[in-house]
Amino acid sequence: MQKENPVLHKKTKEVPVKEIASPKIKKVVDDMKNALASQDDGVAIAAPQIGVPLSIFVISGKAFLYENSKKDEKIPQKEIPPDMVFINPEIIKISKRRVVLPEGCLSVRWLYGKTVRAEKVKVRAYDENGKIFEYGGSGLIAQIFQHETDHLKGILFIDHATDIQDMPPEEQKGN
Repeated sequence: MQKENPVLHKKTKEVPVKEIASPKIKKVVDDMKNALASQDDGVAIAAPQIGVPLSIFVISGKAFLYENSKKDEKIPQKEIPPDMVFINPEIIKISKRRVVLPEGCLSVRWLYGKTVRAEKVKVRAYDENGKIFEYGGSGLIAQIFQHETDHLKGILFIDHATDIQDMPPEEQKGN
């Protein structure tokens, strides 16, 4: 879904805990994983980005590796951990320290801008089997947590970013 779609501008609904393991939610999660896998530059996706107004996001396993790898290092496919599913995520801890970061979004192609994000974030959510867990992260992972929870509130990064630039793929070569 692209930025013009109304579902991207509305607050999502929580998934009833008893329905997390249902075939309906499993299909939504599978559709999200497939959509994310189809985008080479995608590191996470929220359910509204596939037209589903539910409080779910998925982080690609490659995002966890990017956090610990060199910028242009090619990561072997066999080393990529599985995607992580966050259902009904809630930010439970957020650092006071803020950083200015470059940001883009699969639903706002090919716009990039600078956002102010907390340096560290901890999230509580349910996994795809209905088990509650907490996960903390810094750097890229903290940025993803904030970006994706914004999606679940109907907020796109361009709603608060500065220095927004249109950078189609052909203009990104050499960056």
